[in-house]
Amino acid sequence: MSAYANRPLLYLSQHHDATLCRALSQRGWKISFASNLQDLEALAHSPQPCAALLDVHSGFSDSDLESFEPWLAHPLLSWIGIVASRDALSDATRRLLGLYFVDYYTAPFELAQLAHSLGHAQGMAQMRPAAQRETANSARPDGMIGNCPAMQALFRGIEKVSLWDTPVLISGESGTGKELAAQAIHRASERAQKPFVAVNCAAIPPTLLMSELFGYERGAFTGAAKRKLGRIEMAQGGTLFLDEIGDMPLESQTSLLRFLETGRIERLGGTESIEVDVRIVSATHVDLEAAIAAERFRGDLYHRLCVLRVRQPPLRERGSDLMLLAEHVLASVRKQSPNRIRGFSPTALRAIQQHVWPGNVRELINRIRHAAAMCEDGVIQPEDLELAAPVEERPMTLAAIREAAEQNAIVEALQRNHERLIDVAAELGISRVTLFRLMRDYKLQVKKGDLGLVCVQG
Repeated sequence: MSAYANRPLLYLSQHHDATLCRALSQRGWKISFASNLQDLEALAHSPQPCAALLDVHSGFSDSDLESFEPWLAHPLLSWIGIVASRDALSDATRRLLGLYFVDYYTAPFELAQLAHSLGHAQGMAQMRPAAQRETANSARPDGMIGNCPAMQALFRGIEKVSLWDTPVLISGESGTGKELAAQAIHRASERAQKPFVAVNCAAIPPTLLMSELFGYERGAFTGAAKRKLGRIEMAQGGTLFLDEIGDMPLESQTSLLRFLETGRIERLGGTESIEVDVRIVSATHVDLEAAIAAERFRGDLYHRLCVLRVRQPPLRERGSDLMLLAEHVLASVRKQSPNRIRGFSPTALRAIQQHVWPGNVRELINRIRHAAAMCEDGVIQPEDLELAAPVEERPMTLAAIREAAEQNAIVEALQRNHERLIDVAAELGISRVTLFRLMRDYKLQVKKGDLGLVCVQG
C-alpha cells in the first residue's frame, strides 16, 4: 500500500482528458469530476482539503469561470490551472488565475511537473485553517480558537481549574490573549452568572491603583465628591481579573495580600470593613519567581495568587493554529471593511508562517487590519502585512535547484514503480547503494507496511 495513495483531487473540465486522468490515478490521486457549477456545488461541500485542477480552455466561457469564483476562493480547495496559451487568456481569466491559483501549466506540459504542483497544492489546502476547523471544536472554550497540542493542553487546564473556586495564575507572553483565558475560566465556573471585572495593573498609575481596586468614600481626597465602589467590590460574587499583576507596585501588593488573607476591604477614607466574595484570576508576562528573587514581587502574595496555574502558549508554538487565527481575524476584518477583501495570496500565507510573531496574536491582528486597508484588488500580499517575502520566493542557488530536481525525480520514480527499489534504481540509472544514500540524504524512508513497502517522505 503506497503512502501516496488516495490523495483527493477535484478535476473541473468540460472534456476530461482520459490519458491524464489515468496517469494521475496511477500516481495515487483519487479524482472527483465536475463539468459545471452544479457539479461543483455537489462535490465541494466535502470537509476534506484537496488539490483542484481546472482546465480553463476546455469550453468554459468567461462568465462560466466567474461563476466558479466562490469555489476558486474556497479555503479547502487549492487550484492548479491548465491553459492552451497564455497570450489567449482574457483579462477576466488572468484575474482569476492571479487571485486564486497556486500555479498553472500551458499545454503541452510534463506530467511529472504537474503531479509535483498538485502535491504542493494539496499541501497548501491542508495548511489552511478550514482543513482543521472541526477537529477540536467540542474541546474549545467559547471565544477561544486553537487546535494545536499546546492549545488543547490549555483548554484542558481551563476545564480543570474552573471546577475549583481558588485563585488562578495565567502565565504567558504579552499579546497571547490571557484575558480570553480568564473569561473562559469565569464562564465555565459556578460564578458564571456573576460579574467578571478586569483590571490592568500596568495601565493604572500607582497613585490611582489603590482607589481603583478598593474604592473610596466621599471626601477621602481632593476631588472625591461622592462614594465610589472599587473594582474588587464591583466583582462581588464573581471573578476579579488582575492583568499584568507582575507590574503592580509593592505598596499595592501589601493591600492586595491582606484582602486575599481576610476576604475584607476598606474603602479609602472609610473605617468600615466590608466582606467581599470574589475569585481572583491573575495574569502576567513577567517571570514572577525572578521578580521575587529581585525583590520586586512579594513571595507570600505569589503563593496566594498561584494556587492553580495555566500557561498561555505564544503564537510561535501554535503551529497550524497560525493560519486558523489569520483566517479568523481576516473574516472579522472583512465584515468591517468598505472594500471587498478576497483573502491572502499564497506568498502571504507562507510569509505569515515564516514570521516569528514576537507580538503574538495582538501583532497578527494589527498586521492583518493594516493589510486589509493597504492591499490591492482585495488580495493581501506579504508587503501589505509588512512582512519579508517567504524564503522560497527568493532566488534559489544552482545547487539548491539541482537538489530539488533530484529529490523530485526520486519521489516520482518511487510512485511510478510502487516503491520497488530495484526498479527505481534501474529507471534512474543508478545503483541501489546510491539510491539508498540519496533517500537517506533526502529523508525518504522505506519501511515495511501491512501490504508491502511503504515510502514515507520525512
